Amino acid sequence: MTAVRRCTDLSSLPSPAPLLSRLSSAASRLLQMRKYGSRKEDGGRLRNGRSSSASRPGFIDPSSWKYFDSRAVGIPAGAIPRNCMTVLQMLKRKGFEAYLVGGCVRDLLLKRAPKDFDVITTASLKQIKQHVFSRCFIVGKRFPICLVRWRGSLFEVSSFKTNTTQVKGNENVNCSEETDGHDEGDILRWKDSLRRDFTVNSLFFNPFNYRVYDYVNGVKDLRKNKVCTVIPAHVSFKEDPARILRGLRVAARLGFQFSSETSTAIRDLSPSIIDIDKTRLAMEMKYMLSYGAAESSIRLLRKYGLLDILLPFQAAYLSDQLKGKSSDRGLMLMNLLANLDKFFSADRPCHCSLWLALLAFHNALVNSPQDAQVIKAFAALMHFGTWDIAIEFLNEDVGAPVTYVPEAFGRSGAKVDNLMERTSHLASLVKSSVDTLTCLNTLKQSVVRYPGASQFSGLVFVSAREKGRVLGIFNGLDSDLTSYDKRRGSHGIDYKLLEDGVTAEVRFVLGKVIMDTMSAESPCASTDDAAALPRAAADVTDADHRPLSMLFRSGESE
Repeated sequence: MTAVRRCTDLSSLPSPAPLLSRLSSAASRLLQMRKYGSRKEDGGRLRNGRSSSASRPGFIDPSSWKYFDSRAVGIPAGAIPRNCMTVLQMLKRKGFEAYLVGGCVRDLLLKRAPKDFDVITTASLKQIKQHVFSRCFIVGKRFPICLVRWRGSLFEVSSFKTNTTQVKGNENVNCSEETDGHDEGDILRWKDSLRRDFTVNSLFFNPFNYRVYDYVNGVKDLRKNKVCTVIPAHVSFKEDPARILRGLRVAARLGFQFSSETSTAIRDLSPSIIDIDKTRLAMEMKYMLSYGAAESSIRLLRKYGLLDILLPFQAAYLSDQLKGKSSDRGLMLMNLLANLDKFFSADRPCHCSLWLALLAFHNALVNSPQDAQVIKAFAALMHFGTWDIAIEFLNEDVGAPVTYVPEAFGRSGAKVDNLMERTSHLASLVKSSVDTLTCLNTLKQSVVRYPGASQFSGLVFVSAREKGRVLGIFNGLDSDLTSYDKRRGSHGIDYKLLEDGVTAEVRFVLGKVIMDTMSAESPCASTDDAAALPRAAADVTDADHRPLSMLFRSGESE
């Protein structure tokens, strides 16, 4: 949701000074390590465009600060949900400035539906609760925010004042000359942008004056389809290893590439994610796999060695299957994920129990391959809800099921009675395989089948609660199927129920994903990164508005 607030790793700082001094000196070093260009570029109007510090390394150059009219790139007023605008307006009526910030601004510029809308304001959290939203909740100890619920929508509202106190040392940076005569609002937004993770997530949008503010070349990186950290990448990821996963999430969802510095830092520091709290790991994995980018996320996790830590069985499986191959096209796991992604997007996610159940299902097939007809019967039963309807579907399905090695072999000609027994047996295998996601010993035993697997990390992030949810999806499927009846009242997907993890809805979609995977048409893309890229950000526009490629272009060296 809201861009993560910086967590300074004190153990990485060499100074033995007291806590406040150490934080101050660390922040000062980070600010000085970031060098801003002094280019004056067309399309973005400069504010007080002095560049006297441009030739002095380590100093901030406000001439690189830019803003532009949101209407020029086609962000319509209707792109912001009514409830979000109400939250912004209520803050403004009380005399506070309020902006949209982070990923939602990025996605609006890219003509994508944002996952959520995060707000930042000049009001303190205490003022927000006392004078604007009396029923809001202040959450978080180190980096508190307000959770504002308005007419069924939930918004994270952060404060510039809180963020400034968290980034100690800003006042010690020698930038008085550079910011002299500049608007206080610019300085406030600039300082806040320095605490954020990636440049493309460091944009501010004021919908009341139609201005998008860019202080760290975020638009430039959007145009180049690049994910770059705001501060040096190694420093950023040491501060907060979860930024590694967030960077992969952004790259996977947008089809972006990492800058060379960011890519190197991810490879160097990937083992550090094992120190992230399990609850936070589970949250980051949910954001990666539940929003329509599961396939590309798994590819990136594997590319940077993170899959070995987070999902070691899947990592070992892919490494084994890809021996001597240049593409993962045709692998059952990747096809399952590709078919999963077809149903979801940033504003239409699924509950994590769906992809967890999908992984458990695939694990069962790897360990105990099944006849393709049995797999189709199992999927049809989950999707349609009764055995009779599932058999009717199979009888009408004239196409031969797809086979996968090692998971699914060809039609065996099994009779219906035998098919029922084998389908029920498959359900029991799937239920048992859930332990590979939640039990350390079971996971370790499963990985042993792959002698060439990477060293076992000993990490399991799936909670006992989620295990119960996943098992509930398969309840009743491993018993007498003649009496099994889990029919739903509608034919389409209820995305609200699905996001909430309602078992019947999750089971319905899971069956459909598996059915699609067992059909002849495969949606799986190539492992070639270029093949998975969406349309370049520089071209995202319409006929009536300027593309991002036209912003700040003059005099810029690529």
